[in-house]
Amino acid sequence: MKLKTIFFALTVTVLSAGCTSYKNVPYLQDPQIVNEYGKEIPLYDAQIMPKDLLSITINTTDPQAAAPFNLTVQTPLNAALTNINTTTQPTLQQYLVSNEGDIDFPVLGRLHVGGLTKNEAENLIRERLKPYLKESPIVTVRMANYKISVLGEVARPGTFNVSNEKVNVLEALAMAGDMTVYGVRTNVKLIREEADGKREIIELDLTKSDIVLSPYFYLRQNDILYVTPNKTKAKNSDIGNTTTTIISATSILVSIASLLVNILK
Repeated sequence: MKLKTIFFALTVTVLSAGCTSYKNVPYLQDPQIVNEYGKEIPLYDAQIMPKDLLSITINTTDPQAAAPFNLTVQTPLNAALTNINTTTQPTLQQYLVSNEGDIDFPVLGRLHVGGLTKNEAENLIRERLKPYLKESPIVTVRMANYKISVLGEVARPGTFNVSNEKVNVLEALAMAGDMTVYGVRTNVKLIREEADGKREIIELDLTKSDIVLSPYFYLRQNDILYVTPNKTKAKNSDIGNTTTTIISATSILVSIASLLVNILK
């Protein structure tokens, strides 16, 4: 009777532990919090940061009028002679944003674009071009080096380029093949550097749905996500070759001892 009671207690304990650990696995476990959220969530728009590489093109109905404002790469003489009979689109140089948030633009000189969104930068350049062009030009600004990094307990850690300048935490994890079974979903660390050089580490709990309402849900360029390993992974990493050898030797000694006991009986 006592054995049955002990077995039942152990079974309940194991099942309870299993249920408790499962609660820490699924993402976004309480969606009603978001669905019942009464306020509008503003659309994310990336801001230009120091050391960003910007691709800026100016287009008008008269290509010659826009040419002075497009910073093209100088073509070597030999290459120009080789391609003399072919029609190619000129390669545009990219603008590196300084630590002060400035770029040097042809004719217009130094422009402060740090902290501006893509649309705001386009409007600024369009406004500054008015005295030089008879028509309103089409200005296109793109961030050429928008990238994020995902490290830790994910299937494919690495650095990933984001072409549309918009990526959230869950999309970043998907790029890295999602978390492994050893990843702690309640403690994902976001490492971020601000435009003024200030660095911060934010802990994110991805099991809670209100993460989508967080200002940290969308990642900025050069953000780093680090997925913390759980205790099981930490314990497994402690078992090295030495420990394995000791366990094997102990097993052999126990087997020999058992064999001697049987022989001497």
